[in-house]
Amino acid sequence: MKIKSKLTLLFTFCTMAFAFAQTQVSGIITGADGQPIPGAAVLVQGTSNGTTSDFDGNYTITVEENQSIEFTYLGYLAQVIVYTGQDSLNVSLEEDLNELDEIVVTGYGSRKKSDLTGAVASVKSEELNAFPLLNAAQALQGRAAGVVVQSNNGGEPGAPISIKVRGNTSISASSAPLIVVDGFVGATMPQPGDIESIEVLKDASATAIYGSRGSGGVVLVTTKKGKTGSLNVEVNTNYSTQTTANKLDLMNADQFATYTQSYNPGYVQGSEETDWQDLIYQSGSTTNHQASFSGGTDKINFYASANYFNQDGIIVNSDFERITFLTNVDAQINDKLKLGMNLFGSRGVKNGILTQSTGDTANGGGDDVVGLAFRFSPDSGIYNADGSFTQSNVGDGIENPFAVANELTNETIKDEFRFNAYASYEILENLTFKATIGHSSRNETLGRFKPQTFVLSEGYAQLDNWRRTSLLSENYLTYSSELGKGSLTVLAGYSYQKSDMMYLGARTEQLLSDDLSFYNLGAGQLQTRRVYSNFNESEIQSQFGRINYDYNNKYLLTATIRRDGSSKFAENEKYSVFPSGAIGWKISNEEFLKDNETISNLKLRASYGVTGNQAISAYQSLQQIALVSATAVDLDPSFSLSQEANPDLKWESSYQTNIGVDLGLLNGMVSISVDYYNIDTKDLLLETTSNPIYLGASNLQSFGNVGEINNSGFEVSIDSRNISKDNFSWTTNFNLSANENKVVTLNDGADIIGSAAPAYFAGKDTYILSEGQAVGLFWGMDYQGIYQGGTAPDGTGFVGTFNAPGDPLFTDVDGNGSIDSNDLMIIGDPNPDFTWGLTNNLSYKNWDLNIFFQGAQGGEILNLTNVQLFNGDSNSVVAALDAWTPTNTDATIPRNVASRGREISTRFIEDGSYIRLKNIAVGYNFPSSVIEKLNVDNLRLSLSAQNLLTITSYSGLDPEVSYFGSGGVNNQKRNVAQGHDFGNYPTLRSFNLSLNLKF
Repeated sequence: MKIKSKLTLLFTFCTMAFAFAQTQVSGIITGADGQPIPGAAVLVQGTSNGTTSDFDGNYTITVEENQSIEFTYLGYLAQVIVYTGQDSLNVSLEEDLNELDEIVVTGYGSRKKSDLTGAVASVKSEELNAFPLLNAAQALQGRAAGVVVQSNNGGEPGAPISIKVRGNTSISASSAPLIVVDGFVGATMPQPGDIESIEVLKDASATAIYGSRGSGGVVLVTTKKGKTGSLNVEVNTNYSTQTTANKLDLMNADQFATYTQSYNPGYVQGSEETDWQDLIYQSGSTTNHQASFSGGTDKINFYASANYFNQDGIIVNSDFERITFLTNVDAQINDKLKLGMNLFGSRGVKNGILTQSTGDTANGGGDDVVGLAFRFSPDSGIYNADGSFTQSNVGDGIENPFAVANELTNETIKDEFRFNAYASYEILENLTFKATIGHSSRNETLGRFKPQTFVLSEGYAQLDNWRRTSLLSENYLTYSSELGKGSLTVLAGYSYQKSDMMYLGARTEQLLSDDLSFYNLGAGQLQTRRVYSNFNESEIQSQFGRINYDYNNKYLLTATIRRDGSSKFAENEKYSVFPSGAIGWKISNEEFLKDNETISNLKLRASYGVTGNQAISAYQSLQQIALVSATAVDLDPSFSLSQEANPDLKWESSYQTNIGVDLGLLNGMVSISVDYYNIDTKDLLLETTSNPIYLGASNLQSFGNVGEINNSGFEVSIDSRNISKDNFSWTTNFNLSANENKVVTLNDGADIIGSAAPAYFAGKDTYILSEGQAVGLFWGMDYQGIYQGGTAPDGTGFVGTFNAPGDPLFTDVDGNGSIDSNDLMIIGDPNPDFTWGLTNNLSYKNWDLNIFFQGAQGGEILNLTNVQLFNGDSNSVVAALDAWTPTNTDATIPRNVASRGREISTRFIEDGSYIRLKNIAVGYNFPSSVIEKLNVDNLRLSLSAQNLLTITSYSGLDPEVSYFGSGGVNNQKRNVAQGHDFGNYPTLRSFNLSLNLKF
């Protein structure tokens, strides 16, 4: 009994001593602005004893005297405080300005930049708003290595923007990246002023979490959120004036007469002098106004904005107007439950002018304003004596460009709405469940009208409507934990998305009156009325997971897997698995480099993974029938077989390797990232011709998995803080990316040859896909100079009957003495050697200056505009006056003739390299002495100019070409029609005045 009593007494004494040694301490964790920081980590160093702050920044932890407590939160500097017995301990954390500790959004989560193992490019809010933008995607151009951004039609108001990440990873399917806005997959890009940051996920380690939709890269957009505190109001307003950045040097009336008479001596010059470019071009303008409101309490915060954008184009009667709103609300219901909602809506009205002609021959070989203005005879007036519109004096009958610009109606109204809501619940400590549900809708109506005042074709009225909806539900668990010297984050979830599209269109001709435009299609003759409609839907369901492990802040591991099932593919091929893995080594945290004065950061990254592509239309694995509409009142409609079934159709799959190095020098003064990648895309989704006879039909087109292409390249990004003083700073960003692509295999090894020229070029082929060659190489004849008479040089020949002195010579590939289809060959490469961007930001006291250059080296252009203008059946550029004649045999331009048949040859292949001063902007922030009198928080004025200078040898309007028209079809989603130039809407030169006001 005595022994037992003594032990009991000893145990009780030890317990009491331990209890007295440990004390509970409480406090509030705030930022430098005094606002509480929820979710901050509190850890007693050397132990597993830790906790996190609640929504109000409060924490409580048990600690012994003289122990060290570490306070950490992403984006803030860690703070360590030795506990000395105080009852409360309040902590203020400072923001970490080191870019390595910036928070970067990744799929379904975020990471510190220093902990990334994948290739991710980030663009922040300041860069997005460095100069006025219609579309936030434009801010990526020249600012993110490996990302190529281009308008699909020059400076056209409301023109869509094309983004490509690391080249073309497909041929027939889309290579566009997946756009994810605040977690909604496939969303529309919001206004630049509403965006907090954009992250571009480039390698498989980063994109595999999106599985079958990640092969073209992923663009993650995070919009602005409200912050705890008083109401903040921000107003941004901008006004721009715009002109065309370039014009062609076309002939005037006298020059045109001299030119035409050189091959047609009987031509009589017209009595007018008309500059058709001046008639269709005008000074344009843009106005952009945005107001935003944000604020919150300790329980709820919000951000709301409204934007009005209006642009009058530089071509008459082209304009675009849009109203947009965005609302974000986040509410902390209790310590465990958080709710949020995102609303986005917009209405855009676009009055378009026909540009980028598809070459519809129904309009006499031309239906676009720009191409017609180039071609139309300058000695013709606008009207004939009877008031009708004139026709060109030479060549094909083509519509009057003034009439096309002023008489046609081409109106698009687009309404978009997106709703996204989430609930986040902390099930256990470090285990969180998040559920999201979202819905988006897009309703687009296109009205087209052509009055009966045109000579070459009858008038018509047409109305088309598309309704697209998408439902998205995603649910996932996130677990985070400290494991000794390591930290572990595990993610697992499920996703389901359903999309559908309904189309309805109607057309009529021979209208009773032009006054009704397209608003009453019943005004057309009964036999000309046509009605079209269709519907499709698709579903995709997925399971996904990811593990991030960081050991000792030195060794990083990321493993991702996603299983996707898509209704677009065959019954036995609907599901596929897309895995990836990545490792990272923070060498600079090793003891041998930890305190190095030169190298402040050094990290190696390596990843390998598989991503997919399912960006094709629905039902492509199924047999399809097509409706043959009735062509007259007395004829019945009928069905015909249009596509053969493919029971084996499955995803394209891209197998990607990435090796990267991140290097920081001189305590972060210089940061360098270099990445090398290799992407093998297999099982290409490609349209092929089926068996010769299939249920009575022949030469049917259907999708199959029939080839492989390869993209490889490297990317370099350099950031430097050149000067950082109290009153003056200067930072520089330079990025460069080079991509090389190659067709590895095609179906049965057969070349694919096609045309991206206007239809009235008589189907001239312009590009080729061939095994072992780059994608989309130009295809045509090899120009060998001008024939001077006598015996033609060996290995050359003539086209048709053009064999007189002054005619062009071409390489005779097959040696038969004449030039025909057997002599066509690869004549150029539209793929640039590399693209680059250079940004300098300077600030002095209240002034700041932004200078942004962007460019491309290599990459050739097929100048289809010159193919037409040197054809001899239209107006031309002044240079054509220096063509070959018996007294001008040193000329570089063949003799003028009535028509050469629009040859596609190396004669019209030009270097597309350029250097462009994309933006220069100067801003002034008014001092506090001024803004206090105005009772505002901030007042800023800025002046900027875009596209002031372009250095290039290209003879066309602009080296950033994007012509996709061919044979009456728009091929902008395909990846083979690259580097063609014809009739684009001109690039704009802008001058802008902006005002920013904060209350």
